Amino acid sequence: MYCPRCGTENPDGIQMCRSCNAVLTLAQTQTPRPAAKTSGWAIAALICGILAPFTCISGLLAIIFGIIALVKIGKSMGLLTGKGLAIAGIVIPAAWLPVMALLMSILMPALSQTRAMAQRIVCGSHLNSLGTALQLYATDNEGKYPTPEKWCDLLIDYSDASKKSFECPASEEKGQCNYAMNKNIEKLGPHSPSNMVLLFETYPGFNQAGGPELLNPKSHQGRGCNILFNDGHVEFIEAEDLNRLQWDVQKNSSDFY
Repeated sequence: MYCPRCGTENPDGIQMCRSCNAVLTLAQTQTPRPAAKTSGWAIAALICGILAPFTCISGLLAIIFGIIALVKIGKSMGLLTGKGLAIAGIVIPAAWLPVMALLMSILMPALSQTRAMAQRIVCGSHLNSLGTALQLYATDNEGKYPTPEKWCDLLIDYSDASKKSFECPASEEKGQCNYAMNKNIEKLGPHSPSNMVLLFETYPGFNQAGGPELLNPKSHQGRGCNILFNDGHVEFIEAEDLNRLQWDVQKNSSDFY
């Protein structure tokens, strides 16, 4: 005979449930035991466990739901089933953890490298935009570039250059401008070398002008700098080759970029 309150099976003829002490009548003792149901928590745990490889939150929910299901099944006096489903929901995410850790260790360096390359390209694009603004300025000013001490202000006033163009997205140090002008730029004439440095990456500032002492390869993990040359092209120069850049028109350019 089964207790209608808790579902516990009791010996025939007993008057009180040995589990919950409920009084058993003859009609109650003849009531059939309720059919066991599969725990909804266990089903949810299994579903979340299957989804765990695709979303991290699903794995966490699978473990939580699985534990809740096991507790409720244990207290149900046999009215709830699905223990295996709950255990599977807990085990699947746990089994995926080392696999996910391995995949992340493989993918993270590649993702970091891709991000760095994308930032390098955007940085070069910004320099290219500034180079176009410089050429337009020179065209309307007898072939002369802006004076190094005011080049940022003059480009903004003359060409309405975007402030974003003055920023390198890879720089961890934020400022108005991540580029500087070659201080020797005023020496440029009709026959100036095409490979002479025009603009280059430096530490944050504004209207900065100088030479190789201001180069800042740190923005690109120390691998090099984007350089705008006198002929208008932008190139990423590796750190070990930065000492080969041409900064002055008076030097022999045969050994330079």
